[in-house]
Amino acid sequence: MRWDPTRYAAFRDERSRPFHDLVAQVGLEAPRRVVDLGCGPGALTATLAERWPSAHVIGVDSSAEMLAEAAPSAERLPNLSFEQGAIEDWTPTAEDDVVVTNAALQWVPSHVELLPGWLAAMPSGSWFAMQVPGNFDSPSHALMRAVAAEGPWAAALDGVLRADPVLDPAAYLDLFEDAGFATTAWETTYMQLLPGEDPVLAWVRGTGLRPALAALDQADPTGATTAAFEAAYAERLRQAYPASRHGTVYPFRRVFAVAHRR
Repeated sequence: MRWDPTRYAAFRDERSRPFHDLVAQVGLEAPRRVVDLGCGPGALTATLAERWPSAHVIGVDSSAEMLAEAAPSAERLPNLSFEQGAIEDWTPTAEDDVVVTNAALQWVPSHVELLPGWLAAMPSGSWFAMQVPGNFDSPSHALMRAVAAEGPWAAALDGVLRADPVLDPAAYLDLFEDAGFATTAWETTYMQLLPGEDPVLAWVRGTGLRPALAALDQADPTGATTAAFEAAYAERLRQAYPASRHGTVYPFRRVFAVAHRR
């Protein structure tokens, strides 16, 4: 499943707000190493390198396309580098004083099982900051699953879209506290005002709809099935998210946890 950096960046400002709200809660002044798990196109990772110029900041992502987009940031900032790799295969080092993961762990079904091992390996005084979308019960995603199950594309999309990839804030708080981390967990719903025609469809094309589009492209390389699926889904989205004179309001719930090892 390939990422499209251009499509992902279509709502760059809206997607960056939760990241800045997340890292603002990390209280370490001079970390040795900072890791951004699931760094994507690297622009937000670069802000970590600028905040902590004495730290070695590393962005990790599985997508070659995203890392190609990130490469110029590493050329500009001497303390920044990027590595290709799956989050599932990553392990902390003894110098990883800050780990940030923004809108990435929802793509890792095993992240709840992986977190205790990661936390146990992190050094004393370290920080772990995570944020994941918590909107999988919202109309945008519920309708996505409903349309996927109803049409002639149902067989191709069977089991592709998950309904429960993340926990709620209280569950993440328990997980981090059990690992010996003082934790703050919360949720925020951002009222995104999206412009243009079918803007919610454009938004999810860059993220949550990607597994369905990849499966449909594989099942029907002509694109006809993908187009029919998107048309049916777009019609349902217009009913759920009617446009106003200001644009289309898209409530977007995010789940945060920031933890400091005692």
